[in-house]
Amino acid sequence: MTPVRTRDRARYAFDNLMSRGTPALVGLLALGSAALVVVVSAVAWLVTPADVRENGSLPGVLWRSLLGAMDPGTIGGESGSRLYLFLMFVVTIGGIFIFSALISVLTAGLDAKITHLQRGRSRIIENDHTVLLGWSDQVFVVLSELVQANESRRRPCVAILADLDRIEMEEMIRERLGPTANTRVVCRRGNPLKAADVSLVSPDTARSIVVITPPVPDPDTHVIKILLSLGARRWDGEPPPVVAAVSKSHNLAAALLAGGPAAQVIDAADIGIRLLVQSHRQRGLCTVCTDLLDFGGNELYLRPEPSLVGRTYGEALDAYELGCPIGLRSAVGVVRVNPPADTVVAAGDELIVLAEDDVLIRLATASTPVVETAITASDPVLPPPIQTLVLGWNQRAATIVRLLDSFCEPGSRLVVATGWDDPTPALEPLLVNTDISYQRCDLNDRPQLEKLDVGSFQHLMVLSDDSVDEQEADARTLVTLLHLRDMENRLGESYSIVTEMNDDANREVAEVTQADDFVVSTKLISLLLTQLSEDRRLGEVFGALFSPEGSEIHLKPADVYLRPGATANFATVLEAARRRGETAIGYRLATDVGSAPSYGLTLNPDRQRPLTLTAADQVVVLADA
Repeated sequence: MTPVRTRDRARYAFDNLMSRGTPALVGLLALGSAALVVVVSAVAWLVTPADVRENGSLPGVLWRSLLGAMDPGTIGGESGSRLYLFLMFVVTIGGIFIFSALISVLTAGLDAKITHLQRGRSRIIENDHTVLLGWSDQVFVVLSELVQANESRRRPCVAILADLDRIEMEEMIRERLGPTANTRVVCRRGNPLKAADVSLVSPDTARSIVVITPPVPDPDTHVIKILLSLGARRWDGEPPPVVAAVSKSHNLAAALLAGGPAAQVIDAADIGIRLLVQSHRQRGLCTVCTDLLDFGGNELYLRPEPSLVGRTYGEALDAYELGCPIGLRSAVGVVRVNPPADTVVAAGDELIVLAEDDVLIRLATASTPVVETAITASDPVLPPPIQTLVLGWNQRAATIVRLLDSFCEPGSRLVVATGWDDPTPALEPLLVNTDISYQRCDLNDRPQLEKLDVGSFQHLMVLSDDSVDEQEADARTLVTLLHLRDMENRLGESYSIVTEMNDDANREVAEVTQADDFVVSTKLISLLLTQLSEDRRLGEVFGALFSPEGSEIHLKPADVYLRPGATANFATVLEAARRRGETAIGYRLATDVGSAPSYGLTLNPDRQRPLTLTAADQVVVLADA
């Protein structure tokens, strides 16, 4: 074994000292500076005692040596023998080297600290903030809604943890959203799957945690891993609510098990399909759902009203001056949307109220007069069998067709037009009310589209092609929509078009086609996640609204409630709907269906303002059918 030399040991010890970073280097330079001052002062005290006595003895020389090391100009004021001046010169030269090195070390250390901060690896200290784990375009929708929701809060904060450069995330947020009002957005770089990285955003003191669906081939696996990581975490106190979404229904059970009792997991596929199918049946439904889910218009609030305890739900409908009740939530968490009018409001019950803001909910001091002569006595006409054309095919299409069949009247017809192989043989035995057939068609080829005889259908549904990139799929959908709308204008026929889109920015471009509804399920799911992050109890409410059981949102002809052309008010509409076992929440004017951003929709209108509806207008209600 080769013996280790003392010089090698010293070099190794020096290397270890240097590797300790800026504090160790500063300490070493300070020690070197002190040694230089002490040694030179001691030598001066030994070899030039007279000069030392003239400069305040040894303490005075130590002080002057220190000043000479720190400031080279000090030597100009020194006096004494040549040897004493030489020693002070030595201190000055040594000080120049030592303090120059100190400045370099401090500069390098400061640069390293700034670089570390820019990487976003420091822990934040926040309370009652919202945490977003992960990164995708979903972040911009969630963050935009949180900014609106936080307008009335004091110093709100949103913390984002993603495996991206902090500066890059902040720049993308500024480019997409611009100013975020009073909401502070703090970005940190880290892996949401690592507990140490999650700690950077102070999850223990958060008001809620939103798991962002990543843009990867199998996003559900990523979401479930994050939920597992959060479920296994040792929380400092009660864990905050966690909300997430899975894109495939068969992963829902695993996600719920992974997240535990603190997590609420949304079945994005099921909700997207239901909205698409129900929008096919009811023009404007997606617009209603968007208004309910975003924070830009009316939202749902859970509100206790002790003064209404003992009164019926039917009486509560007329009890508000501002706000529109839609149901009840019991003290044990049971949600009833549009319950029977004779349901009694019990102690501990909360009313589910639609309003622009919770501070704008107000009980009425007197009931608004109802215009009895404007209420119609006609019954709604039962829907006839419908003719539906489904353009395109994807992984969700089979479920969509089966759900369409459950909503259709017997004798309905459905034609699938797609460039894929015929999918109908496997579906035909499963359908009860619908006769299904298939036609091969390139949806971007105008001659082939014209052969479909689209004028013979009442409803058209355009599905997104998930075999290609989302942007390319939306581009193909846009071309198909343009052809269909031009064919409608040329034929003079009228049919509704419901379209599935991937990117909300593409939906805004596609509005030129004047399709009746655009279902952008990714945006709707992002809006729903944001609502749940603000109040997790709303999960039960939206679950009841989107469930096929019980009352759902319907847009019904206005002449079912009011005589066409009669002057009334919304209080009259509320009363007409109540008599039919329904809850009215707004109306849609046919003359404004093509006008953004409301598309003719008004939710929670002023009850006293005069209102005249035509037979072409619609009333938005909650009803069993």
